[in-house]
Amino acid sequence: MTDLKLVVGLGNPGERYAATRHNVGFMVLERLAAAEGSGFRNQARLHGLLAEVGQGEARLRLLMPQTYMNDSGRSIRAALDWFGLEPRHLLVVVDDMDLPLGKLRLRARGSAGGHNGLRSAISHLGSEDFPRLRIGIGAPATNPAERKARTVGHVLGRFTAAEQPGLEAVLAEVQAGIGLIQRLGLEKAGHRLNGFRLELAPNAAP
Repeated sequence: MTDLKLVVGLGNPGERYAATRHNVGFMVLERLAAAEGSGFRNQARLHGLLAEVGQGEARLRLLMPQTYMNDSGRSIRAALDWFGLEPRHLLVVVDDMDLPLGKLRLRARGSAGGHNGLRSAISHLGSEDFPRLRIGIGAPATNPAERKARTVGHVLGRFTAAEQPGLEAVLAEVQAGIGLIQRLGLEKAGHRLNGFRLELAPNAAP
């Protein structure tokens, strides 16, 4: 078995933010828990919601910080300390506006890349050396000024009906990919996840 013990999905708590692009990390964890018939419980000491899936060496803890995105690191730090884990036991799942929907990027370490949740995690862990999986959510525009003006509305908006099939395919791939990380490790799982291409059936002719 590999080092993976804790998967943290980043997002914002509450119904207002449910199913928004910024919460795609939460969506992944909800899917993992549902597949195992597991539910999330509030853990005040962890500043988040926690579920467990799997048995024995294959057991995974799933954490959804309830601190709001910009303070996610506080919850991650608390969980590592409480369970006696190190950053290498972690996988942080986040949205990425610099990647199109359907593109995934798994890395063993790296900078925040402008993501406030990752910036908070790096700050609280005191290191950039922890695995993270970025899930593309697309950008609101290509023009830099327009993109900046529309960023907040974009990330806090919901996926469109047209994007739903693609989102479903991505979530299924990430679910399978996390299983691969457990069995084969980051590098081998990364070959599949980083090479993933979204293939949707063309719209039927009218």
